[in-house]
Amino acid sequence: MLRKQTIAKSGKFVQLEKVDDIMKIMEYQVVSTPALVIDGKVVSSGKVLNVDEVLGFIN
Repeated sequence: MLRKQTIAKSGKFVQLEKVDDIMKIMEYQVVSTPALVIDGKVVSSGKVLNVDEVLGFIN
């Protein structure tokens, strides 16, 4: 629900992918989950973000 709300609020085309594969997660050198990756760059790790925090990264 929070994901859909954030995407709708951004007004942008966003492709969202939830990754559970540990090998894929390790490719980003994430040591603490959850993590947010935008355009191949880890922008947040180890914290559950709220809508406004995610929008700050998207915009």
